[in-house]
Amino acid sequence: MVEHLQHYGVIRSKKVSEVMEAIDRALFVPEGTPPYVDSPMQIGYNATISAPHMHATCLQLLEENLKPGMHALDVGSGTGYLTACFALMVGPEGRAVGVEHIPELVASSIENIRKSAAAPLLKEGSLSVHVGDGRLGWPECAPYDAIHVGAAAPEIPPALIEQLKPGGRMVIPVGNMFQYLKVVDKNPDGSVSVRDETSVRYVPLTSQEAQLRGY
Repeated sequence: MVEHLQHYGVIRSKKVSEVMEAIDRALFVPEGTPPYVDSPMQIGYNATISAPHMHATCLQLLEENLKPGMHALDVGSGTGYLTACFALMVGPEGRAVGVEHIPELVASSIENIRKSAAAPLLKEGSLSVHVGDGRLGWPECAPYDAIHVGAAAPEIPPALIEQLKPGGRMVIPVGNMFQYLKVVDKNPDGSVSVRDETSVRYVPLTSQEAQLRGY
């Protein structure tokens, strides 16, 4: 899977390839589904795990903000895969936080992480996953150097911009019918610049009730 993504130029850095090799996607997809196929998969509760190329794209975009000792937030952490990747990148001296509003997914993601290379970081507390409304971020570990949002928001949630550190970067899909993966950089003076990276298709970032209802 990693070689395939390198071949197509999605993975361009040694660090991203190492992390995606270390965190086995097979531990984070529902049993019986092909873990290394480059497509999104249903994980229950009207949620999905993104395709490997999207995870690789987001890791590449955030690489400079996922250095050892930095703080990272994964909104809509789902099965915990990307949260585990973040934790390996920021290391034991950093902090990786996953926020997911479906309690059953939080419980199963913690079990998945326990089987993975990120298990020691979970045990010692530099990696944690919480039940919460990701649109509000996770203020207690803010500010963040890196924020990833795994569902499409109609607009960028103000709480997430607030919790982004000056010099930090957020990647977030935005839009309803037509969605773009936006790269949001907070400049050292606190001003924000936003650019479109690519068109995407994500499930909506919504309330727990709307998601369980099928939006």
